[in-house]
This record gives sequence, structure tokens and C-alpha cells, in this order.
Amino acid sequence: MTAKFGPPRTALCLIVAASVLAACHRPASEAAAGPMFTDDHGVLTVPSGSPLRTRLAVQPVSSGDQAAEIALPAQVEADPARVTNVVAPLTGRVVAVRVRLGERVRRGQTLAVLASSDMAGAYADADKAADALDVARKALERAKGVMAAGGAAEKDLEAAQSVFNQAQLEAVRARARVTAINGSADARWRGLTLTAPQSGVVTALAVAQGQQVTDPTAVLMTVANVDQVFVTADVPESQVGKFRLGAPAVIVLTGDADHPLRGRISQIDAMMQADTRRQKVRIAMPNPGGRLLPNMYATVRLSGSAAGGVFVPLSALLMNNDAVTVLVETSPWVFQRRAVQIADETDTSARVLNGLEAGDRVVVKGGVLLDD
Repeated sequence: MTAKFGPPRTALCLIVAASVLAACHRPASEAAAGPMFTDDHGVLTVPSGSPLRTRLAVQPVSSGDQAAEIALPAQVEADPARVTNVVAPLTGRVVAVRVRLGERVRRGQTLAVLASSDMAGAYADADKAADALDVARKALERAKGVMAAGGAAEKDLEAAQSVFNQAQLEAVRARARVTAINGSADARWRGLTLTAPQSGVVTALAVAQGQQVTDPTAVLMTVANVDQVFVTADVPESQVGKFRLGAPAVIVLTGDADHPLRGRISQIDAMMQADTRRQKVRIAMPNPGGRLLPNMYATVRLSGSAAGGVFVPLSALLMNNDAVTVLVETSPWVFQRRAVQIADETDTSARVLNGLEAGDRVVVKGGVLLDD
């Protein structure tokens, strides 16, 4: 039995011969067409008949004023003026936590309950003050009766009145202390009840059942009202001063790019962030449906004051060894590369600080074909 190893040797020779003939014919055809362009020490010439003449577009650069526009990374934040930290004004042990992280709460809703000896002492003070007030009231009434019957001196009535007044003030003070530390009105169990100071969302929770609270200044949880939020953008140092209060802003949420929102700049920080070297710009946005959640990412497009100078289309810019360059036409179909410095960009054009002058003609289409 004879094994088969491939096509006959004669056919293989014919295939090789055809390939050699095709290879010999191709360079001759390309040589007849001529070079696409020539490079003479950086002077690029597109000769007559080069197909590049139909693929390149050249136009003069423009000058004048153009509104500054920039797209910036942003984040949804709760309004700091609507964020409240909940602390326990007294020490005690956490008996119950009635809310969860991220839960919506209403004003006055119970958040946590603590067993506190200090709270019990406050209630005891209020009870004693109320009892003393009752005794002083009765004593004053008796003094008035005796005085009316002619059996007591006027000074006795004045003393009874003074005791009553002091007891009344002490009762008011004791009740006010109980109210100030947000105590429960439940007379059967006199613990410390922490309630929501406003309606909102529990954005931080740092307490658990059974925990002993020994620091009255420690934040146990945070409630943020998100009916209105900030979309905060970070403006780079080079763009500071170009945007004013009330300037329009377009907000594109990362998770919902098909439904952009519109707002206006409501706050501009008067300082730079030391770590990022950026200035925070805030857009206040109503949030009745809760669509904007704190910590969402977004992109903000801001329009600022007009900037004068020379402008080129973004398609004219070429990267060359980490430098930005353009191809300038020095004479018809003769070009030279020139480095430029860019100040800022829009979606379609860039402002050039130096390297170009008004009237210079640059390649705005197909420049990459000449980019070596």
C-alpha cells in the first residue's frame, strides 16, 4: 500500500513559478504609479498624480472667540446642609437598633433605644421637680386662704409664692432636659430613645445591639435628606475661573447615559483640593423621585466664558513622539510638520496657544497618511 504525501511534484513547481512571476510583476506596477509623497528633510511633497491628492483636505485655521466647554468627571453627593449626624447625648447600652443602612426614615421615627442610668436620672429629676411643684402649689393655696381669713402675715404669703415660683422653674428645667436629650415619653420604661431628626436615608450606621456607648460625641448613624442633591464636578487647575455661577450644565449619569439632565452651577469652591489639584463645582438638582443616589458617577459638560485665539479641528492634530503636531501647507501640495501647544478642547476643535497663526493652512483630513 502506497502512502500519499501531497500533490505531484510537477504541480508544485508550477505553483512556485506562478508566485515568482506575480511577485516580479507587482513591483513594476507600483513603480509605474510613482511615490505617494516624498520627504526631503521634513518637507513633504505630494506629487501630481498621487492618489493622496484626492484623500487630503486642507483648510485655513480660524481665529476669534469660542465658548470654553469641557467634560468633567462628577459624582452625586448629598447636600451637606441636609446631612445630620445622630449621637447619643448620654452614655448607655444599646438595647435595640430599629433601622438598617440605606433605609428611608421619616422625621421622628425611632432609630435606636438605649438603656441609660443618666436618662433614668433625668426622669427622676423631672419627677421630683413635678412633685415639689405640686407641694408648693398646695402650700401657696393654703397661705392665700389663711391670709384671706386674717390669720397670717403678708410675708408668709410672699414666701409661699416664692417657693412656688422656684418649684415651677425647676419643673420646667427638668422637663426641658428630658426633651433635649430626646427621651422616651413611655413612663413604664425610661430608656433613651433616639429618633430621626429629619426625613431621609440612613447613609452611615456605626452602632449595633448590645454595644456600650461611652462617648456622647461619637456618631452612631447619619441621616441624609436626598430630596435635593449635588452633582459635584472636579475642574482641573488649568480651567479654573472659566465657569461662573448660573452657567448651564449637562449631566450624564454613567448608569443612564440615554437620559441626560440639565442644571446650572449653584456653588463654586473658593479653594483647590490639595490632593487632586482640582476645584469643586456643584450643581444643585431636585430629586423628588430619588433617581439621583449619593455616590453615583456621572459626566458633567460645562460651558464657560469665551476664549480667544486660533482654533483647529481635532482631526488636524497628530501625535508625534509625545508631542502634538499639525501639517502646515507651505506651498501648494507641500507640507511641513509643526509642533503646537493646545490650551483646551471642545467636541470638534482645539484652541492653540502657540505654533500656528491665523491664516495658516493645515491638513484637516488624511494627515495620518503623511504621518511617518
